Amino acid sequence: MQNRQVATWLFVCCGLVFAMVILGGVTRLTGSGLSMVDWKPIMGWLPPLTDADWQRAFDMYKLSPEFLKVNSHMDVHAFKGIFWLEFLHRLLGRTIGIVFAVPFVYFLAKGYVVRREWPKYLLMFVLGGLQGVLGWYMVKSGLVDNPHVSQYRLTAHLVAAILIYAYMLWVGLSLLDPRSDRQHHAWHGRTILLTALVALTIISGGFVAGLKAGEIYNTFPMMGSYWIPPGLLALEPVWRNLFDNMTTVQFDHRILAISTLVIIAVYWTKARKVEFTGRSRLAANALLVTATLQVMLGISTLLLSVPTFLAAAHQAVALLLFTVALYLTHSLR
Repeated sequence: MQNRQVATWLFVCCGLVFAMVILGGVTRLTGSGLSMVDWKPIMGWLPPLTDADWQRAFDMYKLSPEFLKVNSHMDVHAFKGIFWLEFLHRLLGRTIGIVFAVPFVYFLAKGYVVRREWPKYLLMFVLGGLQGVLGWYMVKSGLVDNPHVSQYRLTAHLVAAILIYAYMLWVGLSLLDPRSDRQHHAWHGRTILLTALVALTIISGGFVAGLKAGEIYNTFPMMGSYWIPPGLLALEPVWRNLFDNMTTVQFDHRILAISTLVIIAVYWTKARKVEFTGRSRLAANALLVTATLQVMLGISTLLLSVPTFLAAAHQAVALLLFTVALYLTHSLR
């Protein structure tokens, strides 16, 4: 019973982190991420409340490169439209900290979390705090000269969120099903590799988002009139093309996405002949369905030149696919 309560708390935190990732994606897609040019981790709970407060926030924004180079036409009313999404994104981050910390103290006081397990939860809390710092580090990259955040910092921010999410989910699942006396299933190792491939594909999507690489070559399966587009190795040194070249980044993401779907389909086909438990079988089926949906969303997002709703759904289902893969891995351990 105690383990179930702690696990439920962790799953609630996971749900909030999931929402945080999606809200962060919407914030980026709507061009709202650079609207707040300062960071007040302790005192930033309240938005501007008076006209004077709004004007003060807008005056600060007018000094930013985004206003000077992109939004110089904007007045304070229009500024409010981009401010609120970024504010809600930061507010949700602070809320997650409270939702994590308060129950944690309660569970410690009640003895639900034994002393040897404390480091796990303290690590979660520290990682969450560092994620906030990393988020501000990302935003700062767009407040200097170029009004676009670094794709490296954006992807690092995304990866950190996924790591926190995965860690909490894994600990929660382990509380419900310890399995300390059982052997790994024979397919456990290959399922770990499959989950790593899903994670790698999501990371490549972070670079697509950071470079806005989905706004070029809005055709499928070919990129324009090419199967292999020109300019894949246009940058020097060559490794930079993997992270800085819009064409290469989109091409790599396509290859990884289709490869992931094909490998999951092969995995599912072979897994049907293997003895899985009921929940592992269900998870394997969900993995194939979710991967298929994800590829369909990705293609639709590309063909329609990255509409906000589809792009956000694509990001949400990516995290859902990772969740299913992680759950399947856990069920086979």
